[in-house]
Amino acid sequence: MSENYYTHLECHECGAVYDKNSKNTFCTKDNQPLVARYNLNNSWSKDSLKGRPNNMWRYQEVLPVLKDENKVCLGEGMTPMIALDRLKDKNEQAQLLLKDESGNPTGSFKARGIGMALSKAKELGVKAMCIPTAGNAGSALSAYCAKAGIEAHIFMPETTPQVFQLDCEIMGAKVTKVDGDISDAAALMQKKNDGSWFDITTLKEPFRLEGKKTMGYEIAEQLNWTLPDVIIYPTGGGTGLIGIWKAFQEMKEMGWINNIPTRMVAVQVAGCDPVVQSFEKRIDHTPKYENPVETIANGLRVPKAFGDKLIMKTLYESNGTAVSVTDDEMKEGLSEFAKNEGVFLSPEGAAVWMGYKKLKAENWIKNNESVVLINTGSAYKYVENLY
Repeated sequence: MSENYYTHLECHECGAVYDKNSKNTFCTKDNQPLVARYNLNNSWSKDSLKGRPNNMWRYQEVLPVLKDENKVCLGEGMTPMIALDRLKDKNEQAQLLLKDESGNPTGSFKARGIGMALSKAKELGVKAMCIPTAGNAGSALSAYCAKAGIEAHIFMPETTPQVFQLDCEIMGAKVTKVDGDISDAAALMQKKNDGSWFDITTLKEPFRLEGKKTMGYEIAEQLNWTLPDVIIYPTGGGTGLIGIWKAFQEMKEMGWINNIPTRMVAVQVAGCDPVVQSFEKRIDHTPKYENPVETIANGLRVPKAFGDKLIMKTLYESNGTAVSVTDDEMKEGLSEFAKNEGVFLSPEGAAVWMGYKKLKAENWIKNNESVVLINTGSAYKYVENLY
């Protein structure tokens, strides 16, 4: 295995340092997420990536799994970057691209974060794992646990499309359906967990973030190390948004890129948009959103993200913004995108497209800028939501 630069875990808020092999999954001093840190010297050249496998493990020097035998890989990562030529011309955009995560194992970008967290959990000797999910994260954890021979406990809202329950159960996971939203699922899971299950709730452990950040490394590599002006991301728990920004900062520290021009955009659903509301008030956290609406974009129905401070910090540091869209707008976007580009977006991906259109109409996005849209998963898992 190549040299590994992983050194320690650190609380993003108070700076407390934790051992890299600690099973502490969040800071015990201030109940905030821990973040993996690396010794980012200039000895690792991006030229060494040539000839490596086309999956997220190609960046293994800046990933937290130390031994090859602990990597649990189903082929996640290095998803395509699709040029949106017709929509680019119609919207007079200099460059418009789609990073399409739908081809990942179990059909979504969750394979990256869950694959990384599961691999590190295996390295730490974990025997059982649990997660609250709106769908895709549960599918991913079930698959990777099956591959690794680890027990999976999945808690999901009753309103989650049935395909996700089937997906989890067919992999051998134990599924509990909950009357309520993902916060209610998390509350029941915590009540049932006697401490023997490794909890990988979004950002309540540090390793899903490391898997998600590989999207940032890939975007840079696929664009020949020139970052886009804008990245638009559907934001529920926000791990990918935070992870992409983390990757850019690491690459700059290593000298792989010279500057970070990118403005990060969070897209949420109207009726559950705590990030948008906090951004408008310029505050550093998000109060819990009460009575979130039902939505076709299950992944966006997150009333309170554990990593809310990191989400807000990413938006402010990058000079980004936050925007919300309705279900009707998502449906309109699904149709428009499919007819123009031949891609059937997930509802969350359609939210990103409609977010782009709003920001373009407001001239927040300029004609001469390069824009990357993130489609986080496969539309086919949401079919029952779309009828």
